[in-house]
Amino acid sequence: MDLLRKVALRIPQVRRVRDQRETLREERDKLAARLAAVTQPNSPFYHYNAMFDPQEVIRRHAASGLKGVPGYLTNFLGVLIDPKFFPTVLQGQAGKVEGIPIPANWHADIAEWGTALRSIDLARGSFTVAELGCGWGCWMNNTGVAARRAGLDVHLIGIEGDEGHIGFARESCAANGFAPGQVTLRRGIAAPAHGIALFPRQQQAGVQWGLEPIFNATAEQCHSAAQSGEYDELPMIPLADVVASHPRIDLLHVDIQGGEADLIANCLPVLRERVAYLLVGTHSRQIEGRIMHMLLVAGWMLELERPAIFSLDDGRPRIVVDGVQGWRNANLTSL
Repeated sequence: MDLLRKVALRIPQVRRVRDQRETLREERDKLAARLAAVTQPNSPFYHYNAMFDPQEVIRRHAASGLKGVPGYLTNFLGVLIDPKFFPTVLQGQAGKVEGIPIPANWHADIAEWGTALRSIDLARGSFTVAELGCGWGCWMNNTGVAARRAGLDVHLIGIEGDEGHIGFARESCAANGFAPGQVTLRRGIAAPAHGIALFPRQQQAGVQWGLEPIFNATAEQCHSAAQSGEYDELPMIPLADVVASHPRIDLLHVDIQGGEADLIANCLPVLRERVAYLLVGTHSRQIEGRIMHMLLVAGWMLELERPAIFSLDDGRPRIVVDGVQGWRNANLTSL
């Protein structure tokens, strides 16, 4: 192979390493901003709009009498979290019990915790959660454990692109007492329709979160990805397939790195028919406004909203904490 061809094949890898480093820096900056906001006297995490009291919901679902478990961080719901999932953030936390996350903790704030747990209060007899971009199974485990304590039959569904994170989700569900028959995990990319997506490959699971896929990859893109070795070719899994065997999804958690509005726009019929509660992580003001318009027109009720939090340190708006929207499907829920 001549020198020019070797250089040409190496360029995508160099760009990929550079992009990974930039993504890692951004994630560290976001975490630092989140932790700083928690300790502010007038934390931005208290600035949300809601039709219910999310702080009351969080406190009511908190487990009592929790004790530390060797090898795990135990959160306020009694969920066991292996520190290896977040080797930097949770270093030294094994065996400890975490307090109630008001206004927030290292992972989520009042708005997201309250909205997720709100869906359990509206469930009847059973509780099914589907988490798109499930990572280590955060919302599967948190809502699953709380719903089980409330006496509901539980089923957990997770879609994730990172192979290591799928392994984390499988481990965490088992550690938290869920039988294999209660858990459905699929490796792929949640999308409105079938197709092929390219997902960035990382060497160590848990180092990077929030990696973005390339949807509907062309044959040329797939070929280049195969040569670089930096991407995995994964199936795009339609939302209709995710919920196909479940007549009702009590909570659909959607946090797919900027693709939320497109997914919702193309899945309104199945959302109306199957999803009782929708929790969306938003990544821009444009996405927030677009989702509001679509779902309000479609008859959904916006029960909680906390916009994305920006930093203006460099004179330009930069998101440091994603936004949260909680939507209730009045067709499938009653108060």
